[in-house]
Amino acid sequence: MTPPRTQPAVDVIEATELRLVEEAPPQLSAAHQVARDRVWDDLAQANPFLFDGPVVACTSLDQSNPHELILGWARVTYRNFALRRVPGARSLPSLFVDVLQPTDDGALLVAQMSVATAHPGRWHLPGGSVEPPDVNKPLDTTALRHNAARELLEELGIDTHPDELTLWALTCGDHGNIGVHFAAPPQPASVLKDRFTAVVSAAAAVGQAPELDRIAFVHAPADLKALEGPHVDYLEPLVDRYARIIL
Repeated sequence: MTPPRTQPAVDVIEATELRLVEEAPPQLSAAHQVARDRVWDDLAQANPFLFDGPVVACTSLDQSNPHELILGWARVTYRNFALRRVPGARSLPSLFVDVLQPTDDGALLVAQMSVATAHPGRWHLPGGSVEPPDVNKPLDTTALRHNAARELLEELGIDTHPDELTLWALTCGDHGNIGVHFAAPPQPASVLKDRFTAVVSAAAAVGQAPELDRIAFVHAPADLKALEGPHVDYLEPLVDRYARIIL
């Protein structure tokens, strides 16, 4: 008998170009709206760090051209994702960006989410959900690259110019969530540790919890098993792909 999977399958999408097209979000019935709001209120009561701010959701995915991924997206708020817990409701996947930050010796930085996040204790790559642009500004790869650079600065204190980030991989994983993964230039591990320590200290000085609890450096998927706590579904496939390229 085949043992059950411990986490959902993740597709690594082989595409070198990404085109984003804004679409309208699907209409919800009154019953689904009420059920969604009830679920969201329960989640927010259990985790006071949740907030119902603007966020991008994925509405469609097309790869007719093997080298190009066309991604439809819509402007929603975070409570949209509570629809995943409403039977019969259509739930839109999320869109997120993150950064593969390597060290000079070929390791890859991974980070553990703090209690100030929606998934405390979970290991991931530094990054986050994509917020919709201003009405007159496009959402494109350039905008995503700027988003990823901002996340890197906020979470790790690493000020990398967006133009230095390279589109490295696209993934489709849990709930159909789409990840856009960028690679940053290598940095000494000592610099990464010092910058992260400075971010944590700065947050503590103003009475705030940092977004990340701690960081670690891994060379291969086997190294993830030594980390205490769960990790996001895409982390192992990306670490494996990274290790193969480095070797």
